[in-house]
Amino acid sequence: MSRRIVFKVGTSTLCHSGKGLNLRNIDGLARSLADIKNSGVEVILVSSGAIGAGAGKLNMAERPQKLEHKQAVAAVGQCELMHIYDKFFGEYGATVAQILLTKDDVDRVPVRRSLQSTFEALLDMGVIPIVNENDSVGFDEIESEHHVFGDNDTLSAIVAELVGADTLVILSDIEGLYDADPHKSPDAKLISVVSKIDAKIEALAGGVGSALGTGGMVTKLYAAKTATAAGIDMIITNGADARNIYAAVSSEPNGTLFTRQKPNTEGLQ
Repeated sequence: MSRRIVFKVGTSTLCHSGKGLNLRNIDGLARSLADIKNSGVEVILVSSGAIGAGAGKLNMAERPQKLEHKQAVAAVGQCELMHIYDKFFGEYGATVAQILLTKDDVDRVPVRRSLQSTFEALLDMGVIPIVNENDSVGFDEIESEHHVFGDNDTLSAIVAELVGADTLVILSDIEGLYDADPHKSPDAKLISVVSKIDAKIEALAGGVGSALGTGGMVTKLYAAKTATAAGIDMIITNGADARNIYAAVSSEPNGTLFTRQKPNTEGLQ
């Protein structure tokens, strides 16, 4: 069993299509992660959903288009999201903390080391850190065509490397990577294990995320490259089913497992 796992949950899992938080999914997520933490696993959650939650809070039917509106809506959504997380995790006896990051935070060595120390202290205290990109002051994820963090998929891989995680689990609205588009091909088969991300695997990715999110399989494969190169296993699985969350902690996860490329180093660097 992994001793330290980073879970990433996407907007499509956290929010209903159109607007509003999916409280059933969030409750199941909080219950499962609190239980996994109680089993002795150190848990970190990278959460999308700030803009989606803010859009729901402000009764917006779709994701805003202007940068300043996205940042403002994200500021509203962060409050809403953390309020709900604190409430649901608290119901299951878990304490959470919020960490907001920008690209500069990760790139600057003194800040990076400070972040590592903060994560370590929180985990030692038995706290579940909840991480998101600071959309209200940073715009790389929500505006840039090149996506410095590439949606929170890539951010989750960076966090996993930062904290020396054993496994990264991306909870999505899909079961994993298929050998064809399952929306178009009824014969599409789930790929259970990927040991190398080559041109053939990359060709299977395409498209973007939901109306309220920004990610797709392209960003998940980029995250897999980052994680596996750092010696971290990565799993893509459907986050709406709590059984998949538990299975990701076992030796037989549901979904697609991307195997690490080299032995992982112990602890924070």
